[in-house]
Amino acid sequence: MKYQIPAVLAALLLAVGGGYWLGKGKVGAGDTATVAATPATAPVAGDAGAQKPRKLLYYRNPMGLPDTSPTPKKDSMGMDYIAVYEGEDEGVAAGEVKISTEKVQKLGVKTEPAALRELARQVRASGRVEIDERRLHNVAPKFEGWVERLHVSATGQPVGRGQPLFEVYSPELVSAQREYMVAAKGVAALKDASAEMQTGMRQLAEASLVRLRNWDISEEQIKALAAGGEAKRTLTFRSPVGGVVLEKKAVAGMRFMPGEMLYQIADLSSVWVLADVFERDIAQVKPGQKVRLSINAYPDKSFSGTVAYIYPTLNAESRTIPVRVELANPGGLLKPAMYASVELAVGARDKVVTVPVSAVIDSGTRQIVLIEKGAGRFEPREVKLGARSDSYVEVIDGVRDGEPVVVAANFLIDAESNLKAALGGLTAAAAPAASSASAAPSVATKAASHQADGKLDAVDAKSGTVTITHGPVASLKWPAMTMDFMLANAALLGTLKPGATVSLTFVERKPGEWVIVKLEGTGAARPSVHQGH
Repeated sequence: MKYQIPAVLAALLLAVGGGYWLGKGKVGAGDTATVAATPATAPVAGDAGAQKPRKLLYYRNPMGLPDTSPTPKKDSMGMDYIAVYEGEDEGVAAGEVKISTEKVQKLGVKTEPAALRELARQVRASGRVEIDERRLHNVAPKFEGWVERLHVSATGQPVGRGQPLFEVYSPELVSAQREYMVAAKGVAALKDASAEMQTGMRQLAEASLVRLRNWDISEEQIKALAAGGEAKRTLTFRSPVGGVVLEKKAVAGMRFMPGEMLYQIADLSSVWVLADVFERDIAQVKPGQKVRLSINAYPDKSFSGTVAYIYPTLNAESRTIPVRVELANPGGLLKPAMYASVELAVGARDKVVTVPVSAVIDSGTRQIVLIEKGAGRFEPREVKLGARSDSYVEVIDGVRDGEPVVVAANFLIDAESNLKAALGGLTAAAAPAASSASAAPSVATKAASHQADGKLDAVDAKSGTVTITHGPVASLKWPAMTMDFMLANAALLGTLKPGATVSLTFVERKPGEWVIVKLEGTGAARPSVHQGH
């Protein structure tokens, strides 16, 4: 028995050691298997954390038309259709459009918050320098005579006030001088005569004096005659103002008649600028406003003036209204007929809600601003606009202060929104109307697509257009008319032939281009009005 115990112990030790060795070997094998399995399972774990592959639903029209394709294709202008994946429209409210972050980056979408600003802008107009009409003078003798001598003999010559211009001879003038001299001497000779005789002679002298003054005889010459001087054969005419001779008709030896203009003189110390302001800006221009002017001849100089008068007439061809600006002309730099660029600061007032001009999409029938809602969602919102500046426009209704608006790539997003609205309208039309609320089209659908009934007049398969005489379109306030439409897809025509009565749904792809997205026959084809009698 004493030999059996060590044997049992030895067996136990052997079993324990073998088990340990086997256990160790199994653990190592397990470790090796685990390490080897790691590369195979990593993609699974990674796949669980990464974005799952998206399911391709269809390809849509790049211009926002409700035309889809199960396979890649191009539109009539050669643009590739855009892939649409499952889940892209999840969480999008009615009237909104959702674009993936990747697309937003590719489109270059930029936003800017609407803000309160004082709108002030520059009204710019072209103008021309004109002579101040109040500073223009004609020299025209009031009697018949001959030009004896010229003191100013050239057009453009500057003259001062009172400077001699020319000398004239006139028999009437000599006779008037002699009459005055005789009357003046008679008054002196009859100083001791009766009061009646003295009064009569004074009246004769005064009549002669008035006659000379009416003929523009200077006071100096009249005093010389009254002092007993001799009647002069010629009379010197002097300039009534200081300025520049614009026109000279006087020639030595010529005969002139009463009222004939011999000189025209303009005072150019102050001039006018007549600016042609466009009709849309005239309401912002007021008399008394300060004006800044620049002249091409003096690019380094700036001139300032004041709005003096707004003319009451409109030029029907240019749709402009003349505005008179008065300004000083020191040194005579401004010459008549020079061109001028005019700038008026207008429109400054209390702060109003404004957005950048680039944020507004104007289709001709409505103005749209796209509001960023976050997470790639955008809401097209119709707005009412007010005053404008060079960079911003007032939003009277539709946008609140601080709301982010899209200022770049908004036309591309608007195409997305039109697509969603048009597809929504088609879906609503195809689905049964469960209630009046579900049957009514949404506001966005009304804004994006329009319906009409009419008659198919002609089909041009080559250009992809059809001619339709349709009834009134209430959503666009159109009367009944005949016009051409583009077909979003040639398959829309089906078996319809000219003369058929049709119902159509159409959208505006770009200003002035109307595209039919749905076309259905509503009755049997009937002969065209141009066919047989």
